[in-house]
Amino acid sequence: MSLSRPFVADHYHDLPGFVEARHGHNWEAEASFSIQDGSQEAGCAAALEAWVRQVDYTLLNQQAGLQGRNPTAELLAGWLFQFLEAAGQPAARVRIREKANYWAACARQGS
Repeated sequence: MSLSRPFVADHYHDLPGFVEARHGHNWEAEASFSIQDGSQEAGCAAALEAWVRQVDYTLLNQQAGLQGRNPTAELLAGWLFQFLEAAGQPAARVRIREKANYWAACARQGS
């Protein structure tokens, strides 16, 4: 089962070799789960929505877990993957879409 949720957030890049002014995106978070039956869907959706509430309409650079790091789509995908796992809803795969043609994914090995 795959779920997706949109969110809006700003970010900027300011580390050597990758500098870019503050700008925003209409992002999309997608997570795919291996579930045994429909009763697990609510927990998966709640975990994904909790992560989205944490980042929606924020400056990603100010997120505690991202301090001192450029908040790229790759970094966000890894963060979401770990967040879902810590919430007891381990995803088989997550994807963060920054633009229509730019996204990053993390997957559980063997998925």
